[in-house]
Amino acid sequence: MKRDYKDGVSDNMNFFAGNEVEHNRAFGMKTLFVVGIQNEQVIDYLLAEANSYEDTSKHIKQIFFGANHSFNPQSHDEWKDWEDMLRYFLDQGYWCSIDIPIALAEQFLETGLNEYNNFIGQLRVPVPYVEGWNYNTVIKIDDKDFNSTNPGVWCHSLHTLMDPSKFTDWTQYKNDKGIK
Repeated sequence: MKRDYKDGVSDNMNFFAGNEVEHNRAFGMKTLFVVGIQNEQVIDYLLAEANSYEDTSKHIKQIFFGANHSFNPQSHDEWKDWEDMLRYFLDQGYWCSIDIPIALAEQFLETGLNEYNNFIGQLRVPVPYVEGWNYNTVIKIDDKDFNSTNPGVWCHSLHTLMDPSKFTDWTQYKNDKGIK
């Protein structure tokens, strides 16, 4: 995923920081964004440096894993690395979120990370050209098969889901600063 950063920082950074702009439980929190699987000690170092300010309002409270659509494990070992990395910081009390492609949602539930109260699972459901759909369009939260794992289905008006108070314009992402 291509991003624009402040101060001309390159797009191949593994870490950047800013306020959470997406409308989830951590909205507005100082956040460390982590691209790909990273070493916990490196993240610890970045957090210690960022949280060394006397002014605690500048402290990082959330870690957003899987930034730039980087969560896409290809093997059992990669799944374990992602799970271990998140669990390490969840156990420290940080709010941790991860951007999960909808195709991996069922498999992600097997990690048990969803049991943490400070975990934010963010299911990514791409809807290209969303404004091209008419007023009657619905988003259906379905099951993997008829009467398989859910008690039924939920249909939500696409128009209602696109509530302006839940919208994050692409320009809001430009305030993040890369960490070298």
